[in-house]
Amino acid sequence: MKPLEWINGKVRFLDQTKLPLEEVVLSTDDVAELAEAIRRLAIRGAPLIGIAAAYGVALASLQLKSGERDSARAFLQSTIDLLASTRPTAVNLFWALKRQRRIIDGWETNSITDLQHRLIDEALLIHQEDYAMCEHIAVFGVDLLPQNCSVLTHCNSGILATGGRGTALGIITKAWEIGKLRHVFIDETRPLFQGARLTAWEMNQANVPATLIVDNTAAVLMKQGKIDAVLVGADRIAMNGDAANKVGTYNTAIIAKHHGIPLYVAAPVSTMDFKMKTGQDIPIEERDGKEVSEVFGRRITPQGMTVYAPAFDVTPNELISAIVTNRGVLFPPFSDSIRVLLSQI
Repeated sequence: MKPLEWINGKVRFLDQTKLPLEEVVLSTDDVAELAEAIRRLAIRGAPLIGIAAAYGVALASLQLKSGERDSARAFLQSTIDLLASTRPTAVNLFWALKRQRRIIDGWETNSITDLQHRLIDEALLIHQEDYAMCEHIAVFGVDLLPQNCSVLTHCNSGILATGGRGTALGIITKAWEIGKLRHVFIDETRPLFQGARLTAWEMNQANVPATLIVDNTAAVLMKQGKIDAVLVGADRIAMNGDAANKVGTYNTAIIAKHHGIPLYVAAPVSTMDFKMKTGQDIPIEERDGKEVSEVFGRRITPQGMTVYAPAFDVTPNELISAIVTNRGVLFPPFSDSIRVLLSQI
């Protein structure tokens, strides 16, 4: 099942808030509805958010009518602003919107139809490119893993988060397909249980042997020698290799470092923020405290309890063993390897 598709002028998507109990598929031609789906995490995962945003600009263009050339740019810019406001941390969102902005800026004809076709084609291309990037990441990443390995992953970085097989989870499924993986342990990933709900669902769909653990169990497994590597995705990577990912990744990285276990970050080049010097400058989204104080709509804390709910944390580069991209594997010092990567793009 594809988490996101463009079908006959509409965006069709799997509502990930309903998984794994229900597989609810929604379809919309309303940009505001699509933006809200991103905001409420029905559509989530940095690469998939970018793809959805690109489709959102294409959707908006279909509302334009011939003869509206002068107002078209302003209308589409307002759409870009709306989509950009949904999730501040995932840089793929802004990368995809920038590509659509270039299409609009380069539009020199008076044909609204021409603009519509160009924006739709660019969105489809972004989607296709992400599929290919996931495949490359899987090939590069699987070489880092030892034979017959067991790995730990945090949050969800698979099919549900991308336009292809996934980033970190794509490496895991690739390792299983070639007989290199023995087992995967999945952090439940509080507060919204993306590991328990989404990654566990994906592993079940792919018939990959997996065990779900509460986040606090990771250190015990590492001490017992049951983890050979940690694989995580990323929502934004700074020029020095600091990586923002789902909150709790930093904790896991510290524990892995203590036990001498490599931690690999997997992400496409579109997740690299080449203007961000260090992770200290990465904007961290804060979510509604109800996502912590309530579980599936039921309050589990005292009434009025204060909650701090950052959606992401930043893992310092010194805790990262390698960054797996679609252009190859980057090793420390990351300031050097990322600079070389930038020069090749």
